[in-house]
Amino acid sequence: MDTPFDLDAYLARIGHAGDRAPTLDTLRAVHLAHAQTIPFETLDPLLRRPVPLDADALQAKLVRGGRGGWCFEHNHLLLHALRALGFRVTPLVGRVLWNASVSVGGVTSRSHMLLLVHLREGDHIADVGFGGLTLTAPLRLVPDVEQPTPHETFRLVPIEDGRELALQARVAGEWRPLYRFDLQPQHQLDYEMSSWYLCTNPRSSFLSNLLAGRPEPGGRRVLRNNVLTTHRLGAPSESRTLTTAAEIRDTLERTFGIALPDSPDLEPTLERIAATPPPPP
Repeated sequence: MDTPFDLDAYLARIGHAGDRAPTLDTLRAVHLAHAQTIPFETLDPLLRRPVPLDADALQAKLVRGGRGGWCFEHNHLLLHALRALGFRVTPLVGRVLWNASVSVGGVTSRSHMLLLVHLREGDHIADVGFGGLTLTAPLRLVPDVEQPTPHETFRLVPIEDGRELALQARVAGEWRPLYRFDLQPQHQLDYEMSSWYLCTNPRSSFLSNLLAGRPEPGGRRVLRNNVLTTHRLGAPSESRTLTTAAEIRDTLERTFGIALPDSPDLEPTLERIAATPPPPP
């Protein structure tokens, strides 16, 4: 049985000492602090380690353990925190379109968790778990309106005759789709199934690729395998290749603030990642 959610520990972890009232201002502050503090990272599926989604495991790993996680972990943790603060929240699921070889209306698996927060000002989307392009502010659930955040500008575009919405980000002057979703509420088992599938399916990219990301004031840092990219708002992105396991370890610890797991498979896995051929220009 889960122990009560430790809201004080969570807020201390993300560095939020402000208002706790369930308001839009509080949601914005918590959302930004979470996104800029707790990194996105996929070490556990890469190391073939289980990814439990219960509240105790999430707090042990992401709050007390100095780790990050992927969308199911981040947004479950935020879900528990927001409900503890008194927000009304509905968990949702989306189909990832980013880097997928499908159009905005194309079909991929339901593999991304996001949240719908119900506020006096209207419903808002919250999502602190979308890797290198995770939201740093909640978005109003209104279509076809450009919504600036502390980082990129986003918009929600109706598809499927308005039955679904596609989240798009403006990147380098071009609108890029992140994922599509509807408003059907989801349950814990739905996410556990998706997480298990992505952890065990031999075709899952998470079993062979290392991903880490965290936004910071004025930009983002993203690690994909052995390529570290720094994005600065209004400036060209810069990438460099990490050629040794030690460089990758140091980057995970220092750049992303990840307390690396104690696993005998970690070092050989990082050595394999360091030997990854560079992506085509």
